[in-house]
Amino acid sequence: MLEIVQDTILDGIKLIPFLLITYLLMEFLEHKTSAKLNNTIKKSGKYGPIVGGILGLIPQCGFSVMATNLYMARIITMGTLISIYLTTSDEMLPILLSENVPIIVILKILAVKLVIGIIAGILIDVIFSKLNKEHEEKEEVDFCEHEHCHCEDGIVKSAIRHTVSIFIFIILITFVLNVVIHLIGEDTLSDLMINNTILGPIIAGLIGLIPNCAASVIISQLYIEKVITASVMIAGLLVNAGVGLLVLFRVNRNLKDNIRITAILYSVGVISGIVLNLIGFTI
Repeated sequence: MLEIVQDTILDGIKLIPFLLITYLLMEFLEHKTSAKLNNTIKKSGKYGPIVGGILGLIPQCGFSVMATNLYMARIITMGTLISIYLTTSDEMLPILLSENVPIIVILKILAVKLVIGIIAGILIDVIFSKLNKEHEEKEEVDFCEHEHCHCEDGIVKSAIRHTVSIFIFIILITFVLNVVIHLIGEDTLSDLMINNTILGPIIAGLIGLIPNCAASVIISQLYIEKVITASVMIAGLLVNAGVGLLVLFRVNRNLKDNIRITAILYSVGVISGIVLNLIGFTI
């Protein structure tokens, strides 16, 4: 157990410089581009799922929340919202970069998420176009008020705070994973998560529903530890929309609408993971 603790802490400390640099870049994007992204998605019209899917790839902690607010104001469609949720990866990018995962692998993951997000968003708009009803405009909620976005602190302070927060998450989650692998055994976990075509994406999707950065940290670490395949990881990351779902349930009084969006998000993620498993997708 002592060896596990030591290895976990040492491995985590090595990630700090990479995490800090990545979050400095992310915070810069957050501060400099948020208003432009907001305006772009507002003007996207019928191309919303395409524009939203592409913008969702940009690593910002508040974009899924921004999209939720735009949906609540009926500025974007459900398809556009789902497309953004599906392509948003929350903490995946900084974690994979800090672990020196090849850039080509990361780009392939993002590309698959983008294609699935756009296709799903377009189909959802087609299917639900006749069911859309007029709603009163609701006041948008400032995404800086939620979870780990500290826009008022400035770029450097926000990046440091975010780095510390995710570092602690990584240490705790890596420790738990190492203990579980040690106690259960890699072969058992492999049978459960890797060799099971259907169960792996289902479990990853459930983890993805956790409405904070812990979900993407867990999923990314499972992939790095080779406990899950790329297909299973993509299933979980598709479902994970950061704190977007949490804000949706907080500000949208239409519970039926919230459940519908959550069910669609989970179904798309799990089905995509299963299909990718069946076709033998690898990166």
